[in-house]
Amino acid sequence: MAERHRDLERLLTFVDAVVAIAITLLVLPLAEIGSEVGPSGAVDLLHAHSDDILGFVLSFVVIARLWLSQHHTVSTLERQSPVIIWLLLAWTFTIVVLPFPTTLVTTTDHDPYTKIFYVGTMAVSSLLLGLIAWAIRRDDSLRDTDDKPQLDVPVGVGVGFLVALAVMLGFPDSGYWPLFLLMLVDPALRLLRRIHRPSES
Repeated sequence: MAERHRDLERLLTFVDAVVAIAITLLVLPLAEIGSEVGPSGAVDLLHAHSDDILGFVLSFVVIARLWLSQHHTVSTLERQSPVIIWLLLAWTFTIVVLPFPTTLVTTTDHDPYTKIFYVGTMAVSSLLLGLIAWAIRRDDSLRDTDDKPQLDVPVGVGVGFLVALAVMLGFPDSGYWPLFLLMLVDPALRLLRRIHRPSES
């Protein structure tokens, strides 16, 4: 049993390392920009590369948020299974891919394929977290506690991404502002829990 615990720890350490590397690689293009500073100073340089800086910040925030969700989802996991392994590897793949569509976001305006690629990647990442939570919930042998990861949060966020994408494609002039619809996910989930709680009691 202890050996299986070590295997899980190695898997989660690998996932964390991949996320850390993905975030670190984001800053490399900005490091190269620093050598371009001229007589006009840093302000003009930062203004000229504002899209690159925006892409870095956007990627960092999105990847960090997805990692926090993944960390919360696997917090009760004590043992691994083949399903968990492959789902975590699939989720890790979405993190590795995400910086690329984020870069496209900063260089294109209303391109629908960029929106599908970018928001779709985040939606798949969130839905994979939902599948991981489902796999942990249904198999008690993976946990040493009765605490189960929440299933509604990653699924709700994934659905929120898809709704935002539909609005963005239906109304191209809205840009990426529909992503703020994701702020409604948590209040909506709290309302649904409040509605279902009396029926469960």
